[in-house]
Amino acid sequence: MTLRYEIDPPVDRRLADGICALWAAVTNAGGAVGFVPPVTAEEVRPELVRHLTAMAEGRARLLVARDEDGEPTGTAFLTFNTHRLMRHWVWLYTVMLHPDRQGRGEGRALMAAVEEAVRDMDGVRGIRLTCRGGMGLERFYEACGYKEVGRVPDAIKVTDDDFRDDITMWLQLR
Repeated sequence: MTLRYEIDPPVDRRLADGICALWAAVTNAGGAVGFVPPVTAEEVRPELVRHLTAMAEGRARLLVARDEDGEPTGTAFLTFNTHRLMRHWVWLYTVMLHPDRQGRGEGRALMAAVEEAVRDMDGVRGIRLTCRGGMGLERFYEACGYKEVGRVPDAIKVTDDDFRDDITMWLQLR
């Protein structure tokens, strides 16, 4: 079944709980979304609350992918720049697709939905994201049209002896 995408959905308890469960599932499957496994939905909830606060304050937007039952199975958060010289691009954060949905082109479809949503934003000319090195994520984002524009060696500390590059990717829209 294909996913249904929604930008700026009303956030109720069901959606928040679903995103927390999604975030834990993605992390525990090895996803690089700000945590290290094992993690529970309740452990990621404070980070979701920070994202939701930014949305309520008008600093961020949420794109959610829902399955045929209406459950969130993917997310992408977009954060606006406040610096007067950088308001023409947005940050893309916390891109997640449930592990059970991966490998079927749905990740690329999620990224296409992100691009479409951003193209509809007045004055936005690009999307910037960072990803964790050592996982092949940059190849996925390159396949979605992004270009690697920077890399900071060993900037991400996964464990005491596991350091990864922080890779910056850019998608020019106009």
